[in-house]
Amino acid sequence: MKNKLSSGGLVYSTDAGRMCPACRQPVASCVCREARAVPTGDGVVRVSRETQGRGGKSVTLVRGLALPAPALAALGKQLKAACGSGGTVKDGVIEIQGDHAEKVTAALRAQGHNVKRAGG
Repeated sequence: MKNKLSSGGLVYSTDAGRMCPACRQPVASCVCREARAVPTGDGVVRVSRETQGRGGKSVTLVRGLALPAPALAALGKQLKAACGSGGTVKDGVIEIQGDHAEKVTAALRAQGHNVKRAGG
C-alpha cells in the first residue's frame, strides 16, 4: 500500500505540462486550488524589513493579508509599481526588493488596511 503523504509522483507530463501534486491534474485545470481556504489572520498587516539569507540585500516583507492568491498577486504588483522595484509573492507573503517600508505602509493605509510596522 502506497503512503498518501509520499513525495513521489507525477509532476510533469509532456502532454499537459506541470501537474498538481495534490489532485494529479494539469495545473491549468487543477481542482484543489479553488478548494484551498483563504489564509486567516488577526486583521493586522505587518510590514517588516529583512536581510537574512539575501547576501546583505534588504527586502520589505508584507505579512498578514487575508486575500486569495490572485488578489494578493495583484496587490503585490501595485506595491512593486508604487516603490519602483521588483519583488515576488511567495506563500502568502509579498516581498519587495529594497527598504520601502514607509512607502508600502502608506500605500496599504490608503487602501484601508490596518498596518503595523514590525521588526527593524
